[in-house]
Amino acid sequence: MARGAGGRCGSDRRRFLPPPRGEEEARGGGDGPGRGLLADFSSLRGPACDPSTVDARVAAFYEHTSDFEFDIWSEWCGAFRPFGGALAAIFSRRLQQLNVPLSSLDTKLGITSDVVQLKERSSGQVLYTAWVRDVVSTKRTLYAGSYSVCHVPGYSGPCVKVVFPLPNGSAMVIMRPESGPDGSFTVRSAGVRFGDPGFYFFVQKEPGRGWARHVRALQETIRVYADAQGMLRADHDLWIWGMRFLRLHYRMRRRGAV
Repeated sequence: MARGAGGRCGSDRRRFLPPPRGEEEARGGGDGPGRGLLADFSSLRGPACDPSTVDARVAAFYEHTSDFEFDIWSEWCGAFRPFGGALAAIFSRRLQQLNVPLSSLDTKLGITSDVVQLKERSSGQVLYTAWVRDVVSTKRTLYAGSYSVCHVPGYSGPCVKVVFPLPNGSAMVIMRPESGPDGSFTVRSAGVRFGDPGFYFFVQKEPGRGWARHVRALQETIRVYADAQGMLRADHDLWIWGMRFLRLHYRMRRRGAV
């Protein structure tokens, strides 16, 4: 059981924390209907999110993610730019995770997008959806994480949980959903205490048990919207100690669209 910002926990008491388990069903981008990060966008209805007011194109992206291709570029903020090179050299390339582009040349060929559904063996129910994005020019993994809907003690509505596998554990981002008056959709990981939406590290000691910590200093926001020309876009902001250090810009379009 966790105490304060971190501590020991078991899956029976902190069900939003353990990493995903399941079996691979199929990869996205093939024949048949596209697989999405969410089976039903309306499942995110909550205190700050009314799915019926979100632009239908945004909802379609979440429900049929594998039908879309992406362009991405990064915007490092001021003095934090050297941090990007250090992150890549020390952690990202070794872990094959968070290989954030350092310049526009890194993403000149775009990124790949691969969606994998993980199912419960007994029932066949989809438990998690993994989304793997690789930078084409460097052949390095930008993000590889599993997506699901969860509930946490510190928020009264459903949240989006993203789990990034790491050696001996995982990093988890739990984000509360918000619908905007302009049809946009935003998820935020801001929280102040253990059990709130936020950023967590989980180190597994044995199956179902381990040590977890809520990292209050790290926060992120992702806003997805359709621009004036009808193109889907996303702005992904990452913050540390209240200062934004990185913004990722995405442009999404259906595969085969002109």
